[in-house]
Amino acid sequence: MKVLVLGAGVVGVTSAWYLARAGHQVTVLERQDAAGLETSFANGGQISVSHAEPWANPHAPLRALAWMRREDAPLLFRLRRDAALLEWSLRFLRECTARRTQANIRDIVTLALYSRRQLQALRAETALDYDHLERGILHIYTDHRDFRLACEAAAVMRSFGCERRTVSIDECLAIEPALAAARQRLVGGDYTRDDESGDAHRFTQQLATRCAAQGVVFRYGARIEQLLADAGRVAGVRVAGEVLQADAYVAALGSYTPLLLRPLGLRLPVYPAKGYSATVALAADSVAPSVSLTDDGHKIVFSRLGQRLRIAGTAEFNGYNTELNGVRCAALMRRAGELFPDLRPAGEVEFWCGLRPATPSNVPLIGRSPIANLYLNTGHGTLGWTMACGSGAALADIVSGRKPEPAFRFL
Repeated sequence: MKVLVLGAGVVGVTSAWYLARAGHQVTVLERQDAAGLETSFANGGQISVSHAEPWANPHAPLRALAWMRREDAPLLFRLRRDAALLEWSLRFLRECTARRTQANIRDIVTLALYSRRQLQALRAETALDYDHLERGILHIYTDHRDFRLACEAAAVMRSFGCERRTVSIDECLAIEPALAAARQRLVGGDYTRDDESGDAHRFTQQLATRCAAQGVVFRYGARIEQLLADAGRVAGVRVAGEVLQADAYVAALGSYTPLLLRPLGLRLPVYPAKGYSATVALAADSVAPSVSLTDDGHKIVFSRLGQRLRIAGTAEFNGYNTELNGVRCAALMRRAGELFPDLRPAGEVEFWCGLRPATPSNVPLIGRSPIANLYLNTGHGTLGWTMACGSGAALADIVSGRKPEPAFRFL
């Protein structure tokens, strides 16, 4: 079939790759000048099956309320007149039960494990070079209550196949010696040996090049104006006055997917969660981690990308605002300094923010929409990089009329 993929972030490009490998004729539309320039540009860099506990869990509502007045809060809901945020928030609260949390963890782990295997197979086939490391991910805790709750969540993840192992303070330091200066802060951790890290932007751009070599057409600078519908099907995509047509359409526009589809009568439970990152070029004498870390209490991750350190995290619900907030940027560096006091930047720190497409459950929307020839691949939240290859492979199966491999709640 002729397939139009809307969006060239990591999810759109992986979708294009697997669709092309399935024998389809693929064109990708992207408003930016190249692939991976928005949410995929400077994310946390983790392939983190171990990060499967959703934001919506039994402990989340009280924490969100406590953080409401903190400008540097890990999870910040800004009070605003926004019907979409109100609707999303009510759905979020419904997902905070223990039963729903466990079901969502199951889905996230299932898809993430499948996706990690797909990424490994793709890397073996293509020899992509994106500063990837296979040293696992270490979650660290500096609060006893957070550590206790994490041990409970890790046990649930292990039951679904994610080997997230609880470790002592000494084991944390053996896994990542750069934490030595923060020893007195630590109360414990957990470690997932099979998780990975790498530069999502480099991966996306290199895979886009491989896609083009396989015959995928990329139309950059193509700002989508409208989806045209007729008789319950998408009839075309209007771009700069031109109507492009295909047999099937894949919406992979991240946080902007709901805006495009709303005129067609589709109300997707996807809302932008603004995340921040700092990229630090490391001086030769820096004491910096080489194992990817997750500081769960502060919702911050640390990933080594060659001679750079990516510090990323937090979530701010503030509509489609993409302005950098100096307080939240400073919070990233302050926490980095607390854990790694001998971190020495070689030059100016590069700050960035991007809009992560979050569903209330953190479970992405993948599969056929109510419109017959329109497919969705969106709503991955903080795990777009983690789930990208699995989502793309599964979507290609669905478009091709095959049953996807993972036991996931596809649309």
